[in-house]
Amino acid sequence: MTTLEGAVVLVTGGQRGIGKALVDDLLTRGVKKIYATARNPKPSTDPRVVALPLEVTDQASVDALVSQVQDVTVLINNAGGSSPDTYLDVPFEALRDVFEINFFGPLNLTRALVPVIERNGGGHILNAHSALSWVARHGAYSATKGALWLASNSLRLEVLDRGINVTGLHMGYVDTEMAANAPGPKTAPADVAKAALDGIESNAYEVLADDTARWAKTAIAGDISDVYTELKR
Repeated sequence: MTTLEGAVVLVTGGQRGIGKALVDDLLTRGVKKIYATARNPKPSTDPRVVALPLEVTDQASVDALVSQVQDVTVLINNAGGSSPDTYLDVPFEALRDVFEINFFGPLNLTRALVPVIERNGGGHILNAHSALSWVARHGAYSATKGALWLASNSLRLEVLDRGINVTGLHMGYVDTEMAANAPGPKTAPADVAKAALDGIESNAYEVLADDTARWAKTAIAGDISDVYTELKR
């Protein structure tokens, strides 16, 4: 079991959306300190929250952050970006960019912080995936989340003997700025945050935070035309 009481937690993208909800929930669980990153961070009124700048695609920014969080025991890779809903009608660099943000960025930060977490006695990594890890919608965004899901599964084995557990968080649309124009029902960020942190404390390998994620997990074992109903036309 991973206890969050007394933990030092780093939450990327920790000042809005799901990240802010994670920080708010962490404060109720007895954490010692929270590093909450943003591109342009604003100070917190809670002394346990340390706001730090981070651009996950910039190596100098990552290095500067790592140098300031040498006491971290829990890493939550939450920061991410969206992409156009196409592979064909978009500049190729836009596809590279979303991979840099959603896949290489969190992987780079994880590689840098695994030795830190291990040196501090072990801890936990939580990666924010998506129901779109398993369903190919929204262009390259889905591919980045699928890649991060597979990386999480591999990393879980690599750190197995280093005192570090890895949890993957999956959810559908959440009521945040990123999903503001998405149709249909959306899960409250606070509900996703609670499920994610409960998952850390129970050492869950995966957290399926809503019905969309639970459907997506089962759908990948079914017929592909049941997932992509356009194929039945």
